[in-house]
Amino acid sequence: MSYSVRVLDHFRHPRHAGELAGATAVVETSNPACGDVIKIWLRIEAGSITDSTFKAAGCVPAIASGSWLVERIRGATLGEAASISAEDIATGLGGLPAASRHAAQLAADALRKALAAFERAPERELHRPEGV
Repeated sequence: MSYSVRVLDHFRHPRHAGELAGATAVVETSNPACGDVIKIWLRIEAGSITDSTFKAAGCVPAIASGSWLVERIRGATLGEAASISAEDIATGLGGLPAASRHAAQLAADALRKALAAFERAPERELHRPEGV
């Protein structure tokens, strides 16, 4: 399978990989069909994502998608982040083969899940999500 230069760069040199202390939202999502897993950490303050990190286990495009996503959403408002689609991720990576588009969808799903978890969090737990 042939990947773009951007996919390979994000895979070989993932941006913002690892856990994030003080995260206000932490979620993990997986694709049971292929086994890929992406976990993201967000720090959200005053309606913007001030920091974001990820960990991924899976194929080259899964790692690249997680890396591209957390780099892209740093500094974004919640509305801007919520508008990012799997297609935006694939395009930002210079395209993905059809068989690999599931990776961009997994990253987009993780972001939606994290934003939803933040919105649902009771006020007293916004600075310390469960399990962190």
